[in-house]
Amino acid sequence: MIQLIRSLVKLFEKIPDDVIALMARFAVGLVFFKSGLTKIDGFGLKPSTFFLFESEYTVPLLPPVVAAYMSTIAELVLPISLWVGLGARFSALALLVMTAVIQIFNYPNAYGVHALWSVALLYILIKGPGILSIDHMLRKKYMS
Repeated sequence: MIQLIRSLVKLFEKIPDDVIALMARFAVGLVFFKSGLTKIDGFGLKPSTFFLFESEYTVPLLPPVVAAYMSTIAELVLPISLWVGLGARFSALALLVMTAVIQIFNYPNAYGVHALWSVALLYILIKGPGILSIDHMLRKKYMS
């Protein structure tokens, strides 16, 4: 039994960080991107988006209209940056801050989901986006 456990641990340890980073980038990016899509209609924001930011998604220091635009743009642009791995660490940081705002001011009881997003984003922030990214190609070309 001990040998089986050791074999499994060795197998798990062979999972490349790059695969984990890619999965984290894809998964967390998808959550935010899908949320952004629910807020738009064509090239504009839905009236319901403004209503949500006036009534449910309150953010201190920002007027609801500004918060609606900033949030929607972030939810549509930052995931794409994560997916292609361009400025991925900065996108992860921005989405991590956004997650904290959502947790603190909007959905304090959704800590389980927000913790999972945060773990994925922290992984990208700390380890980087991996070899399957534009960041990696740029780093290899200009920092070698």
